[in-house]
Amino acid sequence: MAITRKSCAIYIITKHGLKHGRRLQEAWPDADVYVSEKVEDGSIPGALRCRLPLTPLLQETFTQYNCHIFVISVGAVVRMIAPLIHDKKVDPAVVCVDDAARYAIALLSGHIGRGNEWTDKVAHALQAEAVITTASDVQGTLTVDILGRDLGWVLEDMHHNVTPACAAVVNERPVLIIQECGEPHFWPESKALPPGVRYTTHFDGLEPNAWEMLLIVSDRDIPCLYPEAYARGVVYRPKSLWLGIGCDRGAPRAFLERGIRALLQEFQLSWKAIAGLTSVDLKADEAGLIELCQAYGWEFRTYPSEELREQTGIENPSARVASFTGTPSVSEAACLRAAGVNQLLVPKQKYKEADVQQAMTFAVARTSFAPRKIKGD
Repeated sequence: MAITRKSCAIYIITKHGLKHGRRLQEAWPDADVYVSEKVEDGSIPGALRCRLPLTPLLQETFTQYNCHIFVISVGAVVRMIAPLIHDKKVDPAVVCVDDAARYAIALLSGHIGRGNEWTDKVAHALQAEAVITTASDVQGTLTVDILGRDLGWVLEDMHHNVTPACAAVVNERPVLIIQECGEPHFWPESKALPPGVRYTTHFDGLEPNAWEMLLIVSDRDIPCLYPEAYARGVVYRPKSLWLGIGCDRGAPRAFLERGIRALLQEFQLSWKAIAGLTSVDLKADEAGLIELCQAYGWEFRTYPSEELREQTGIENPSARVASFTGTPSVSEAACLRAAGVNQLLVPKQKYKEADVQQAMTFAVARTSFAPRKIKGD
């Protein structure tokens, strides 16, 4: 389950730190500012008085915030948070600022926790120098563990090959990016790829053993389709799939979810690559579809029947469907319309369960992006 956290906490324990706390509060008005009762003077509106040492307080607050900003020495902060550190995949960002606000130092969760981004922002707010030591940022190379994150990409498995892939990139070992789908601007197209990194859009002729690591951007079931590539790969899931859904009125959410999962598995496509569900306007209030999209954070789009009638690329039109909805195609036309393409990835499929009265139809289209051109390729 995703952790819901507040934005950030700021900790002040010295007189000189108060003025830095005020400037940080101006940058993050929603921040909670904790000030030692020994120096709290009312100059920071809404400050929360706290006692020293901070260790008992941090045991309560460490998992409550996305970022902790300490105007405290690095050594002291390391000792306080050491027992609280669990895993870089869930730990919050930690930034340290010296008492003179000369430096903002990224201490923890530089990538996944966005600690490096927080550090840059803290440095800007205080007119300080940002100190960031993660190798990929210092070298200006690919950040494997968060590649495409700002585009909505997610990792297939956060524990599979991420650490060795990071090492391969920063050590300029042979790394191949295979991008079958997704946004092309995960790396500036005007900038050459880092040393050792190459790029392709397909698996044709691939010899996995020729590469130390493979960075695979795909919505397909790579572990099953290309097990040798997956063995030395990191798989990213862009939000590339639009699922067109037609269903009888009142179809339960659980039934719809089971149907989608079963059909995606049959056609070797990834659940994590779903951008959204789409249907005809008559289904705009369909509770099961709405609940499913809300549960997984998907977009839900519907289109007027007259707009779906005009869609090209339909493979399975139905006069019966047209008599009920005003368009000969719902699932196929809707997913093509949402993806902005004229070719189906999966044509209409029917799904039914013996003990469920309703039925559903399902089709898939993949969002198309312009081919990527990389300097130096």
